[in-house]
Order: sequence, then structure tokens, then C-alpha cells
Amino acid sequence: MHIGDLMQVDIVSVRPDATIKETVSALATAHVSGLPVVDKEGRMVGVISSSDIIAAEAAMDNEKGRTALFTQTSVRDVMGPRPYTIGPSAEVREAARHMHYAGVHRLFVTTEDRLLGVISTSDIVRAVANGAV
Repeated sequence: MHIGDLMQVDIVSVRPDATIKETVSALATAHVSGLPVVDKEGRMVGVISSSDIIAAEAAMDNEKGRTALFTQTSVRDVMGPRPYTIGPSAEVREAARHMHYAGVHRLFVTTEDRLLGVISTSDIVRAVANGAV
């Protein structure tokens, strides 16, 4: 089975200039722990996760800094610039191997830096449980 057959295509993304507060809201609304960061041309330029935000907040040594993090800091200042990606024609086993060795729970599906979808460990487990893989 190919990634393109299994990937989720209804994806929430954020722009690099979004605030951390907007991003936390998007994460909560989408019920996910990470979002792709996409520029105005639709190219994927990074990924931001709840772990990135927690680490940035932990680095703040006072309440004023924590408040500024959420209201004045943009995603580009906190995001990881190298998201793990895979092509839609890759096999599901390949995606599972990439996730395992990289220690990540999701891969973004791209073609020439254009975001097409996302596949997560949950998607793969669901497919195995249903006998699709």
C-alpha cells in the first residue's frame, strides 16, 4: 500500500508569521500535536509541535517573557526548519521505518516541497488493525 492511499489530506497548517497563541489554538482545534508551517506560495518550510512550544516556554525565566512568547513571538522563531517528509508513492513500510528511526510520529507527504497530506503512526496502526496493510 502506498502513502497516498493512506494519508490524511484535510490538514491544518500555519504560516511562519502566525503567533504562538494562534498556533496553540490551531493545535487544540485540530486535536494534533504538530502542524506543518507553509509559506504563502504553499511550500512547506517547517513544522511546529507542542513540544517546541513547551520547550520555548520552559526557556523563559519570568511571566513577562512567557506572555511575550505567546503574543509577540512568531512560529518562525520556534519551529523546526526541517520537517520529516515522504512522497505519496512510497510504501507504508518505508514510512514506518522512517518514523521509527527518526523517532517521530508523523511524516508530511510532499511533492517538490508542496504539502499534500500527512501520515501518522495512528494512520498506520489503524490500517494494520483493519487488515488494509
